[in-house]
Amino acid sequence: MREIHVSAIVDAVAGLAVSACCHLPRVLYESIRAAEARETSAAGRDVLQQLLVNADIAREENMPICQDTGLAVVFAEVGQDVHIVGGSFEDAVNRGVAKGYTEGYLRKSSVAEPLFERRNTGDNTPAVLHTRLVPGEHLRLRLAPKGAGSENKSALKMLVPADGIEGVKRFVVDTVRTAGSSPCPPMVIGVGIGGNMELAALCAKRAAARDVNTCNPDPRYAALEEELLQLVNGLGTGPQGLGGNTTAFKVNVEFCATHIASLPVAVNINCHAARHAEIVL
Repeated sequence: MREIHVSAIVDAVAGLAVSACCHLPRVLYESIRAAEARETSAAGRDVLQQLLVNADIAREENMPICQDTGLAVVFAEVGQDVHIVGGSFEDAVNRGVAKGYTEGYLRKSSVAEPLFERRNTGDNTPAVLHTRLVPGEHLRLRLAPKGAGSENKSALKMLVPADGIEGVKRFVVDTVRTAGSSPCPPMVIGVGIGGNMELAALCAKRAAARDVNTCNPDPRYAALEEELLQLVNGLGTGPQGLGGNTTAFKVNVEFCATHIASLPVAVNINCHAARHAEIVL
């Protein structure tokens, strides 16, 4: 049994918050550079060049890539041979978010109640925490800040098996078409297929937080990722909605078992930054 003190979790989450909000993942930076070289629209190329400059400044100055530093979405894989000591795991994650967003001067965007007072919590807590118990003696934390511009354009639909793969493709493309320029394209798009209503949405969120240089290990779904990317880029929305052939950098698909009478599909849209950072304790 391996012990991890909550203080280590607090510090790790705080560091992830600042890193994710200020440092564009290298593979995504290179994707922007590659997209600039093949973009057919002059306006689109100009936008992609500005995104690279913005990412350089953010990294050098340790400043947020975007003013909307989002809700702190945390994916935690807790090894079953790990014993967390010194306090509550969930409290430690929230203390880390509060520390990172406060000491890192990141915008606090969380309101405690959604409908009436909508009072800001003041420290961007609570985190949106998804925890899995897995084999091993390590704790893996991935923090993916999620802004409202892209999240508000995400969608879920309860298809039926008769809709099939064509129904899935149609829903994904229609969702991206409807989103237009609001999510600050080029986008990174997560698609979740299967499960029930909430599990499809969670699959899509996990997919949206994947690196752009990954693919689904099932070759059928990897091929679907590529086809969806081509279909989305064929919309012509382009960088920042100004037209072009780079509407998305990547479409990631995750799937899970579902009911014999169901085919849920969720689309979770990320802006061009698709921010995330990870650590293993």
